[in-house]
Amino acid sequence: MSLISGFEHFVRENEPLSPLTSLRLGGAAEYFAEPTSVDELVAIVKRFSEEGVSVRLIGAGSNVLVPKDGVKGLVINLSAPAFCQIEIDGTKMRVGGGARLSHVVSNAVREGLNGPQHLVGMPGTIGGALHSNVNFPNVDIGTWVRSVDVMKRTGERLTYRGEEVAFSSHQSSFGDLVILAVEVEFEKESPESLTKQMQKLWIVSKAKRPPADLNAAYVFRDPSGESAGDLIESAGLKGSSVGGVSLFDANPNYMVASDGADAGDVVKLIDMVTNQVNEKLGVKLETAIQIW
Repeated sequence: MSLISGFEHFVRENEPLSPLTSLRLGGAAEYFAEPTSVDELVAIVKRFSEEGVSVRLIGAGSNVLVPKDGVKGLVINLSAPAFCQIEIDGTKMRVGGGARLSHVVSNAVREGLNGPQHLVGMPGTIGGALHSNVNFPNVDIGTWVRSVDVMKRTGERLTYRGEEVAFSSHQSSFGDLVILAVEVEFEKESPESLTKQMQKLWIVSKAKRPPADLNAAYVFRDPSGESAGDLIESAGLKGSSVGGVSLFDANPNYMVASDGADAGDVVKLIDMVTNQVNEKLGVKLETAIQIW
């Protein structure tokens, strides 16, 4: 029996992954699944896990670097409506793990929920944001969490209460494969006030990020109390490039891939920046991007 027997309606072989990443680089997935329900997700994960085949999850692809030769095993994308629903009840919001942060922001602002407006302009999904505990000055996403539904590699489903999850700077205690849904709670504020805040934050965010028509990714975590971009510039690396990949002038913590670039160029530039910043400034930068 084929590994994907019975799942052909939502599993494909040798699926290109570059269109799913913000850098638009990398090869194909050996197997690629877009389940349309939690039951399909559980079934495919159990099948591949029992066969000893690796399973990965790709969301918006904003923090993933796929090798030129692609990846073995199964890559899952939770873009179906079943994983992207957003429900609001008073001050509480229940969000599917595959929901885009941009949709979370717009829904929260419209309903007068104070907090998500700070995420305006950030790429990615709520599931990815929880895994890395996305934060901004004085607030992190973990402070809003009341419960999280997850699925383990065995297909087992669990629900964690907010106090059962540990959040720290840029990370959480989620070792589970999939965040199915999260319930978060906010304070109320007028939609008009939140809209004005969001618009101002969007202007600031836009100025710090490459234009949408560029293939770019945020690469390094900010060390405590410092900006990775400022450190890179202080090390004299602004404008550096390797092959078809270069550091974005306005914020060198972004790498931009041009035509002809490949994932190897990104890795070489990451290594160069890491080594130079460490040698010149004594700071060891950690990557925010996942190198598969």
